[in-house]
Amino acid sequence: MERLYDTQFRDVFTSLCERAKENAPIDPKEFRKYEVKRGLRNADGTGVMAGLTRVCNVHGYVLNEGEKTPVKGELTYRGYAIEDLVAGSHGKGRFGFEETVFLLLFGSLPTDEQLAEFCDLLSECRELPQYFAEDMIIKAPSPNLMNKMARSVLALYSYDSNPDDTSAENVMRQSIELISMLPGILGYAYQVKRRHYDGKSMYFHPFKAGLSTSETILRTIRSNAKYTEEEARLLDLCLMLHAEHGGGNNSTFTTRVLSSSGTDTFSAIGAAIGSLKGPKHGGANLQVVRMMEDIKAHVSDVHDDEEIAEYLKKLLHKEAGDRSGLIYGMGHAVYTLSDPRAVILKREAERVAVTDELRNDFVLLDAVERLTPGLMASERGIEKAVCANVDMYSGLVYRSLGIPEELYTPLFAVARISGWCAHRIEELLTGGRIIRPAYKPYGKPREYKELEER
Repeated sequence: MERLYDTQFRDVFTSLCERAKENAPIDPKEFRKYEVKRGLRNADGTGVMAGLTRVCNVHGYVLNEGEKTPVKGELTYRGYAIEDLVAGSHGKGRFGFEETVFLLLFGSLPTDEQLAEFCDLLSECRELPQYFAEDMIIKAPSPNLMNKMARSVLALYSYDSNPDDTSAENVMRQSIELISMLPGILGYAYQVKRRHYDGKSMYFHPFKAGLSTSETILRTIRSNAKYTEEEARLLDLCLMLHAEHGGGNNSTFTTRVLSSSGTDTFSAIGAAIGSLKGPKHGGANLQVVRMMEDIKAHVSDVHDDEEIAEYLKKLLHKEAGDRSGLIYGMGHAVYTLSDPRAVILKREAERVAVTDELRNDFVLLDAVERLTPGLMASERGIEKAVCANVDMYSGLVYRSLGIPEELYTPLFAVARISGWCAHRIEELLTGGRIIRPAYKPYGKPREYKELEER
């Protein structure tokens, strides 16, 4: 697919790209001059108010006379604190993700009977359409599972009996089916990628009725299809924490933007997966893993805060790592003092870090979390509160489960699709207008010249 680089058109293509880059830049001062909300952010970092939602609240600061005051982070699904949802299900020995999906989609917690019926419904919808896996996944492998998942979701449009109907009933049906099928799509895409790109064996296990989403995932990605209940519950916890995060996060806003146009469910969810893939969004969990490997390669003692701090300074000054100047896993657009998801995952990461390697990794992650805020203040003059985000400890938790790195972001998508679908339904029922922010045209009028005069 790199034909432009391999033919006589390579020089032409390179020249055209250089011309495009010359005409693209706009001086950052111009954005300030016209008070453009870059990234739909206000000057103080708060988000531009773009809508109302009942689905979720992400709370990390309060505005006091126009100034942001950091507070302990809070995450609520339909008004319920995430800590209470986790304790209410896992504390009683239940899987909690299906209960969470029910809450997000329907707005209330289920009764015993409703939860049992809903779990049966999800289990019934797990199977992919006949020959779908063969035609859409096996015959067209992808080195990136997120792209394969997005393509598969778009392809399901052709298998749907009523794909363009945006009534609440039809979109709810499509949502439940997509939430049910995405773990299977992930499993097939992963196994095919293993065989085609990694030269390893692939294993296709038939779906088993009555399993939770986390059990289904572990069964599909493991060669022996085996897992312990403790492993399934830990993955279930991760799914709960990633299920939803407000209407303003990039992938959910993408869902709402597309939904506001009246397009079909498959187009909206496929676009959301593409958004989540980005390294500034869902792909950030992989960036943390790569950063940690880089730190370990250059720091001899993970218990030496001074040595770690010196290397973190190099990261901040773009002298090490990927030269981005970022310390991945630290900082969030909303949370200031703490990210409740990171607090829960850190507790679990410490619990499962039983091997020497995992224990050392936990010690290093903890050091990065402790040292970064002070270093950002001293090295960059950034005095605002900075906390660890959900990506800091999720990778270690996944590693303890033996989950390959390439599955980290796809697992995020398997969880977050429940939130996307809840927001899509809300947008269709209450939005009412196509989302269309303004962009100021920047440039001077130009006189057209005939081809021979250019």
